[in-house]
Amino acid sequence: MRQKNMLIPTLRHVGAEAEMASHRLMLRAGMIRQLAAGVYTYLPLAYRTLRKVEQVVREEMDRIGAQELLLPAMNPAELWKESGRWETYGPELVKLQDRHEREFLLGPTHEEVITDLVRNEVNSYKKLPMALYQIQTKFRDERRPRSGLLRGREFLMKDAYSFHADQETLDETYQDMYEAYRRIFTRLGLDFRAVEADSGAIGGSENHEFMVLSESGEDTLALCGSCDYAANIETAEVGALTEAAAPTATDVPGVEKVSTPRASTIDEVTRMLGKKPEELVKSLLFTVDGEPVLVLVRGDHEANEVKVKHVLDAEQCELADDDTVRRVTGSPAGFAGPVGLKQPVKVVADHAVKGMREAVVGANEADAHLVHVRPARDFQVDLYADVRTAQEGDACPRCGGTLRFSRGIEVGHVFKLGTRYSEAMNATFLDREGKERPYIMGCYGIGISRVVAAIVEQCHDENGIIWPSGAAPYQVHLIAVNPKDPDQSRLAEELYAQLTADGIEVLFDDRQERAGVKFKDADLLGIPLRITVGKMASDGRVEYKFRRSGKSGDLSAEELPLKLPDLLKKADEK
Repeated sequence: MRQKNMLIPTLRHVGAEAEMASHRLMLRAGMIRQLAAGVYTYLPLAYRTLRKVEQVVREEMDRIGAQELLLPAMNPAELWKESGRWETYGPELVKLQDRHEREFLLGPTHEEVITDLVRNEVNSYKKLPMALYQIQTKFRDERRPRSGLLRGREFLMKDAYSFHADQETLDETYQDMYEAYRRIFTRLGLDFRAVEADSGAIGGSENHEFMVLSESGEDTLALCGSCDYAANIETAEVGALTEAAAPTATDVPGVEKVSTPRASTIDEVTRMLGKKPEELVKSLLFTVDGEPVLVLVRGDHEANEVKVKHVLDAEQCELADDDTVRRVTGSPAGFAGPVGLKQPVKVVADHAVKGMREAVVGANEADAHLVHVRPARDFQVDLYADVRTAQEGDACPRCGGTLRFSRGIEVGHVFKLGTRYSEAMNATFLDREGKERPYIMGCYGIGISRVVAAIVEQCHDENGIIWPSGAAPYQVHLIAVNPKDPDQSRLAEELYAQLTADGIEVLFDDRQERAGVKFKDADLLGIPLRITVGKMASDGRVEYKFRRSGKSGDLSAEELPLKLPDLLKKADEK
């Protein structure tokens, strides 16, 4: 493609609202333009990269026998009410009505639609297992759409769904998808990790997120330095080696109330009483599926809402409001404790609390705390569980090694859904004995547009984007330094025609611009291999330069077509 004819409106500067590198660089490189908050137009270069990513995904999905289809973006509300997610998914649903006042939504995901399709078309175990996928635009009304393509309200996604008669074939398909995802992200040149994660609003049991490692990522990952354990901080388990056994001391004094005026935080209480945070117990009241639950963690730890939800097998879990705290504990927030609650509630404590010899807790009245409080002696716990957020330096739950933290950008997620949707929607098949059974399901997503942004976040420098070969909009950036020079113009045109005829994707910069402008734009656009036709054109020679490594050299124009495959292979070397 001739660059002078392409829509590539490069910019030297962008507004301060573009905080992420991918957002800034894709705006500057003329790849995207914002139409509304979280809604972007993909210009030709970005669209070519999207199609490259799609092609890699399609090849790997087809390789494992998944079948591509296309589902409607507009979903009738009835399906989502049938699954229960019309009410529980949240305000991210983009809802609308047609002229007959029938309710619809723009699909953020398609579990309901695919389940409805399969329950109507597949009714026998003989057609199972079956895996179906699509690549389609999704819609989520993000409260604060930001970061360019990393968090938008409209985005391109590959979602796949599998249907099974038994757990064994689900396990097999899940592993096939897991390995396919590893191949996809490897082919796209990404440094990534597969981590254990929370299934969120989609539901299900076992699941993994695929995270691109990047300091700009929104997610914190817990990684073991000694084994391959990796988890999102939301679900990272706390190894047993970090928790002590329950103490047996009998010489702890009785409970004593102390005055702690206006000291409602851990820092304030520790300063006032001369204690360490690990000597305190935080008492946090949650509302879990409409019922209050008191969660206890050590003062130097943080309660993990996701873990609380899973431990109690709940649909919804959130911190209780101030009125609920007062009604249950009799005190304002910050002074609640497990001793002398005004209203009996279920008490869930982290394992670390069980190992405390004595503790400081809220007195369930304003401006007061209790000291010398012992678990079991002074209050009862209904359930001990891992309900705290892992910390850097904690023991790995698999091998006992040390956990370290990293940041990541989620680009893919695989779930074992089980019968979450098939039971809710009465989606059944007849097994070998002729008995009606619900499908066992799996769900597998990749954010196509998000992958593009994640590549830029991981692959750039101060001069611009550095596309890996697997995702680059073009393979070669051919530059005629001075198109007015007859030798340069003739040689550049001949190379462009020959490379294009050989099936090489070439962006030909034939613009009437200064050499400095062309080279600066070439660095910004980040195509892996640059071929420059300049002063040596009269001798039939051209220069080449790799965008990633910066290494360069020259060769004759006659050699170029023969050596180009090797040069393209070297383009991703550092």
